[in-house]
Amino acid sequence: QVQLVESGGGSVQPGESLKLACKGSGGATYRFDCMGWFRQAPGQKREGVAWIHKDGTIKYADSVKDSVEGRFILSRDNAETTSYLQMNSLRPDDTAMYYCAARRWWCADAFTDFEDWGRGTQVTVSS
Repeated sequence: QVQLVESGGGSVQPGESLKLACKGSGGATYRFDCMGWFRQAPGQKREGVAWIHKDGTIKYADSVKDSVEGRFILSRDNAETTSYLQMNSLRPDDTAMYYCAARRWWCADAFTDFEDWGRGTQVTVSS
């Protein structure tokens, strides 16, 4: 049974950093070929943030690209089926529950068809 477990969330002040991690387990490694990050702010729908393929390709979601590109850095450790989201210069509007997701073989440009999801880790940015 595939499991994704996020960690690294917390409460920080504007301008500070957090590094989220998502550890995948319980399935063949191809189940984690694409690992993505999503977030859901209170009262808003969940939105894609970024995904990373095992070949190193990274895509930031169009809806957040202008906001996060350059501040959020996505990486992964294929051997450990773990992805990381380094979030720098955090802002209050980054406050959300952050979810990790995974799918096999390829990543969809539209951030769809993720098969497995974590339970989320809360990020709160407030002064």
